[in-house]
Amino acid sequence: MEDVRLITNVSAATMIGPDGVGLVPQAGIVIRGGRIAWVGAITELPKEFQEIPAVSYDGRLATPALVDCHTHLVHGGNRAREFEMRLEGASYEEIARAGGGIVSTVSATREAGEKDLLSQGLRRVDALIAEGVATVEIKSGYGLEPETELKMLRVARRIAQERPINVKTTYLGAHASPKGIDPDTYIDTICIPTLDAAHVENLVDAVDGFCESIAFNPDQISRVFDHAKSLGLPVKLHAEQLGHLGGTALAARYGALSVDHVEYATEADARALADAGSVAVLLPGAFYTLKETQKPPIDAFRRHDVPMAVATDWNPGSSPMGSVLLAMNMCCTLFGLTPSEALAGTTLNAAHALGLEDRGVIAEGMRADLAIWDVEDMAELSYLIGANPLHSRIFAGAL
Repeated sequence: MEDVRLITNVSAATMIGPDGVGLVPQAGIVIRGGRIAWVGAITELPKEFQEIPAVSYDGRLATPALVDCHTHLVHGGNRAREFEMRLEGASYEEIARAGGGIVSTVSATREAGEKDLLSQGLRRVDALIAEGVATVEIKSGYGLEPETELKMLRVARRIAQERPINVKTTYLGAHASPKGIDPDTYIDTICIPTLDAAHVENLVDAVDGFCESIAFNPDQISRVFDHAKSLGLPVKLHAEQLGHLGGTALAARYGALSVDHVEYATEADARALADAGSVAVLLPGAFYTLKETQKPPIDAFRRHDVPMAVATDWNPGSSPMGSVLLAMNMCCTLFGLTPSEALAGTTLNAAHALGLEDRGVIAEGMRADLAIWDVEDMAELSYLIGANPLHSRIFAGAL
């Protein structure tokens, strides 16, 4: 058969089953045309696949390739000085109100050319690829004016052309208000018109916003979401990170793909997310970096069967973390996730947080995006700190 290959001698974490992992020991996986054609115990391999070329992985663990569903990979400069300021006692809000935070990265990103942004973005995405990531979300939001927002989105699209990785782009024009412009004026005269321009260029897969006291209130976000829906674009939201402003309930009313951070979400918010089918995206890098103490309501999410995703939130200010594996460990040690929940959070649930139904599990018909790991136990992926046990990554069937 042309373009058909058998992966054999693996333990396959299919992410399908009552335990959330669906481990198949001594498994075989048939790949045809970049998709999974069959998976199961090798002793049950159908006759039609018994003569195709086989590659043995010597008992290693196979999982779906990882998905990083929340990043800000395209940006200029860094904010190492703010890291020092936080160590000296300044809060995230104090830094933002003093002209630091998002606004400082906006200046650096506006000054950077597309070539420089692409070069920096590729270095960051290479680190994720090296940890088995095959799909990444990249947000805009460090332009806050049309030219730079569009520049960021074009660079994000370009990354997918330069590397073997899927990129989903998210328009985050409602990230902050530029200095000298009130939030309402910014939303109506810059944010929404820029979304229109990005949509015309086919640069947007989803629309996001930052619903916090230092950014935008629910009414302002609603105007952005109404416009996104009129364009047929799904929405997602940064909410309940620094306090409870009602962003989670708002996003749920719009059927958001995900609500991210959610440290201050309530039991009622968990019910709303469950009813809306939205994913709660946990971002432990920001929690750790900002020395937060309010943890996401993990037990409430469990009680209401809210899918929980795990992501790096890689950004220059609140989460300069380039490791999905470390995010998994942090979610276990800081938030109390189990290793199986952490793996689901970077595979199946992370894919759902991006509206993707063709990846995140190992099953017939799914994309053949796989990660092969040098571990004996699935829990090792969350247990290790600062170690990368990736043996190889398979992207659309290609090693």
